Amino acid sequence: MKILTNSLVSSILGLVLYTVVTVLVWKVPVALHEEPSQEDIVAKAKESTPSWEFKSQEAEMLIQELKIEKATLARRENDLNELAERLKTERLEINVVTQAVYQLQMQVEANIVRIKSEEAVNIKKLSKTYAAMSPDGAAPIMKEMEEPTLIKIIALMKEAESAPILEAMSRLSPDDAKRVAKVTERLRFYLSEQPKAKPAK
Repeated sequence: MKILTNSLVSSILGLVLYTVVTVLVWKVPVALHEEPSQEDIVAKAKESTPSWEFKSQEAEMLIQELKIEKATLARRENDLNELAERLKTERLEINVVTQAVYQLQMQVEANIVRIKSEEAVNIKKLSKTYAAMSPDGAAPIMKEMEEPTLIKIIALMKEAESAPILEAMSRLSPDDAKRVAKVTERLRFYLSEQPKAKPAK
């Protein structure tokens, strides 16, 4: 045991033990990672799922909402297109109707002018006819006329022709006398509205 107490022996023994323990504990170092080959990269890429194929519930819901909104917008666009077509058709129909109404209006106005022209000719003829009759003969006939026609006929006569007829009409009855007064009053307004009307010759 004295040998063990010797410092030189202790040092040697410590060195030997250190070497033995180091050898026993020593591990083979792990090889450094090498750069992966092209084949390894391709194989890993095939095994892994692409990012665009990655699925989650939130993403699926968002995609579904977008599809619904897209379908709604497509329906609205279709409805708007149909409405625009209907409006276009209705506008064309309105234009056709407007043109037809305009043409009818022009025809009616032309007919009114023609009728007024014919009426003026007829009124002049009647005025001459009644002026040529005796006042007592013309009065009972003119008594039965409508007031507007009677006024027009009298307006076309000379005063010397109309006055005896009106006097004969007023003698027929008290009601006829009142009517002659009313006709005379309206005749005054009619003549003021028709300054170019000339008595028949």
